[in-house]
Amino acid sequence: MAKPHSELLTAELLKEYQTVAYMMEIYCKRHHRREEGRTLCSLCRELLDYAEVRLDRCPYGQNKPTCNRCPIHCYKPEPKAQMKAVMRYSGPRMLLPHPLLALRHLRHEKRPAPSSKPAANLSNRHLRTKNKGA
Repeated sequence: MAKPHSELLTAELLKEYQTVAYMMEIYCKRHHRREEGRTLCSLCRELLDYAEVRLDRCPYGQNKPTCNRCPIHCYKPEPKAQMKAVMRYSGPRMLLPHPLLALRHLRHEKRPAPSSKPAANLSNRHLRTKNKGA
């Protein structure tokens, strides 16, 4: 798979997106039938697009914790359950094809969860739209 690219995300959020995209690819290869020349089936593509929007709108912005440690749960129940299945299956399998991303994700998970509400207007979406207007 070519390096996942996002028109919306930058820096830490882009790395998070790339990690999720590679996990989705590992999961989809094993569990779904894909169209010729595609790395993801339509269901996995939809879930990855949903994850990208959630990352873009995360109120913690570039300082976001991993989703399982976050006090704000922004995923709807169905995509949350789907993503949990993807993470559970793909997490251990990430070490061989993408060791740096896997280790980075594990290190990121060890960070303490934020105890306070995030400051206003830190989301990537807010910063992106503010910079467009400037």
